[in-house]
Amino acid sequence: MKKILYSFFLFSTLTVYAQSKKFFAKGEVELQHPVEKVNLRFENNLPFVQVNINGKFYNFLFDSGAPTVISSAIYNELKLKKKYRRSIGDSNKRRQQQIFTELPEMTVDQLVFRNVGAVVLDLNSAELGCLKVDGIIGANQMAKLFWRINYTENSLEAARELSYFDVKDYPAVLPFEAKSQKTPVIKTPLFGKDVELTFDTGFSGRFEITETNFDPQKASRKIETFGTRSTGAFGAAKPVAGAIFRMDSLALGNTVFHDEIISTGTTDLLGNEFLRDFSFILDWKNNKIYLKRIRNSPARLESFGFSYRFVDQKPVVAFVFQQDHFPLKIGDSIISINNVVLDHLDGEAVCYYFMNRVERDQKNITIKIKRDGRILDFNLDRKEYLN
Repeated sequence: MKKILYSFFLFSTLTVYAQSKKFFAKGEVELQHPVEKVNLRFENNLPFVQVNINGKFYNFLFDSGAPTVISSAIYNELKLKKKYRRSIGDSNKRRQQQIFTELPEMTVDQLVFRNVGAVVLDLNSAELGCLKVDGIIGANQMAKLFWRINYTENSLEAARELSYFDVKDYPAVLPFEAKSQKTPVIKTPLFGKDVELTFDTGFSGRFEITETNFDPQKASRKIETFGTRSTGAFGAAKPVAGAIFRMDSLALGNTVFHDEIISTGTTDLLGNEFLRDFSFILDWKNNKIYLKRIRNSPARLESFGFSYRFVDQKPVVAFVFQQDHFPLKIGDSIISINNVVLDHLDGEAVCYYFMNRVERDQKNITIKIKRDGRILDFNLDRKEYLN
């Protein structure tokens, strides 16, 4: 859980109206072999694949929490036609009108997809531009095949028949409901109610639930927080009070997981910080996800107690643990961390430090900030919480 206080990259849970269900059912796929192996790159807790469109290669996120997306640049380069325009919502509940189009063909290694429905988005805004993503292989596209994924081995396989993947070796079975754009949603009982978690390979965190699904009276091990640490397709979330807490048990399908750490946020999600301990199979025919544990990494929350975003190319404290005598405040402008000056960076350097945090592998840091015209220096130690 070390990454929980870093900014998450949430293209995820792009939602569309039910009228688009037929649109996202369109398309077909051609395989050269019974099982196709796809080159997967797992970086910053996110999975990426290389896509070929008209002989040009692009970087796409493999995201079960969103429909297929292409960048505005691809849309314009290919001179695609607008099918219609609809309102969609991102992971932070912000909505915008976007173009829906149809992509005649894209190739992912030896998988050839044709006539795929896609949403057109600007993928160069704010933090999203640092990911250098050209599009998303979304749930509507994934649902046409069976997929087996292993992040540890950078392994991604696709097949037309489930029988090519030996599911009997996958003891955890998670039934799901597929939304209109095919995103899988898993029900789990939490605090006396059924919470619907989006199974989201575009979410770098572990588990997140909305504040309305959280009961602070029933969470004995928790830490209160304030701020924002998520970026959606249409910008960062608004600062809010929240919590990070540990659950003694979490029931998912036929399996109970113990000592899980969950944070509150704007959506209900299950993400890659949890999934990277498993090989898993996505089965839209039977609406099931199969998990086989490949390593055991106990959920831990280690942090300096804050996170920051780059606003107008300058780092600003955006998220803090609400604890006594914590020296940093929301809105503090960060000048440097460990003498690495961060407040005079160009766009390329901002992206470098956004993706490669100075403090990432450190046990203690010195941080210089500016607040109300004053320059202040603090020393912070990384601590483990909720242990």
